[in-house]
Amino acid sequence: MAEEIKSLAELDVVADGELVTAEVEVTAPAPAPREPVRDELGRSYATGKRKDAVARVWIKPGSGKVTVNGREMDKYFARPVLQMILRQPFQVAGVEGEFDVQATVKGGGLSGQAGAVKHGISKALQLYEPSLRAPLKAAGFLTRDSRVVERKKYGKRKARRSFQFSKR
Repeated sequence: MAEEIKSLAELDVVADGELVTAEVEVTAPAPAPREPVRDELGRSYATGKRKDAVARVWIKPGSGKVTVNGREMDKYFARPVLQMILRQPFQVAGVEGEFDVQATVKGGGLSGQAGAVKHGISKALQLYEPSLRAPLKAAGFLTRDSRVVERKKYGKRKARRSFQFSKR
């Protein structure tokens, strides 16, 4: 049992190390490695969100074909910038052309939908192969961009814009 310290002099002795009690080293158990999460068809599923868009994404090993709402990626997202956004998670993870993606996306505009699919792809990749989590997290692809449009207020023209003031 530990001895009780009754005066400041004894405290100095303990602080100098003359009165030594048995020290027990406590080590935290090492965290268990993450297990891949796949369904019976060998796919991983994740939900991605951005602005008002919500994307449901399934990935599986394949040739790199991306289907969004039943259409090819280059047909659904015609702008090259949006196609580049969808390819970013694969480039960062270094698995370009190794996974087929099937996504359904609702809500928002094309830019928000592309961001939602990118978020979903990133989450599904790290579930399929947990070792890809570090590069995706470092690039910031696993973080949901929570910015949404501010709601319109009563008595205002928009969220903050007032009606035009007339002096006369």
